[in-house]
Amino acid sequence: MDLQFGLGTFGDVSRGADGEMLSGAQTIRNIVAQAVRAEEVGVDYFGVGEHHRREFAVSSPEMVLAAIASRTERIHLGTAVTVLSSDDPVRVYERFATLDALSNGRAEVVLGRGSFTESFPLFGYDLRDYDRLFEEKLELFVELLKEEPVTWQGTVRAPLENADVFPKTENGLRTWVGVGGSPESVVRVARYGLGLTLAIIGGAAGRFRPFVDLYHRSTAAFGTAVHPISVHSPGHIADTDAEAWDAAYEGMEAMNNTIGRERGWPAYSRARFQNDVGPEGAMYSGSPDRVARKIVDTVRTLGIGRFELKYASGPLPHEAMMRSIELYGTEVIPRVRAMLSED
Repeated sequence: MDLQFGLGTFGDVSRGADGEMLSGAQTIRNIVAQAVRAEEVGVDYFGVGEHHRREFAVSSPEMVLAAIASRTERIHLGTAVTVLSSDDPVRVYERFATLDALSNGRAEVVLGRGSFTESFPLFGYDLRDYDRLFEEKLELFVELLKEEPVTWQGTVRAPLENADVFPKTENGLRTWVGVGGSPESVVRVARYGLGLTLAIIGGAAGRFRPFVDLYHRSTAAFGTAVHPISVHSPGHIADTDAEAWDAAYEGMEAMNNTIGRERGWPAYSRARFQNDVGPEGAMYSGSPDRVARKIVDTVRTLGIGRFELKYASGPLPHEAMMRSIELYGTEVIPRVRAMLSED
């Protein structure tokens, strides 16, 4: 696969031009417009995350992606991520097979355990079963990918006996697993022969090189398919560094402090933010040239096949995100390709 460029959002509820918070409904409509703009400027992939809390508007990514599919023709559509642990693998597969039909084969799914846990009690799952839920459900999902009758038995849902699932896709469903930094998770992805998405939200990209090497060693040991690796990281682009940083800091501060109060994090600071946008940080924020150079460094360091910018972090205005998307497609992506062509 040639290097691809994606955009991702968790559906952060954002502010309007008047500074007031928008409704979740308007935020969702804005996401559809953002995805349409992403296709217009040449982005390859658009991902929508799943959450079940007030700060994020999207709890059903497939519905949003279906709306996007009806207004686009080329861009691939998927998640960032689908929380498989608190869902049913059969229903997840059916929904994405349906999205694949609606989009003429453009659907992808990124499966994950979920770094937020609200969905577990909401849907009746015990957090003490966190690891077992994902392991067993991923095992079943991999069987469903074969698109043949499935016989399966586990402990977290009813067994299946020669069960067939519909609709079938026309060319299969591309499947990734999102990993935050656990070697065991990387080995699991390799064992099942799925694509690896590295969620890099802290520190320099280079510290994830051991996970890339582990993935390749593991696929070789298991004899499974090797897929391009994707990186998913936050960022914001504006015409100048100062403009991008001022806008991004407000959103990052609001998001980090809200979640941090629940998790015992220290208050977010401008000093920490400047470290995050620097060479040793995981945030790709600044002018097009700065962001392009940082992406190039990540691609060269990790040897990835897709870079996905999480362009929404906190209550950024819709207009600022649309400008960020435009700059990503029209200036950042061409600069990255030009710099990499020198290699």
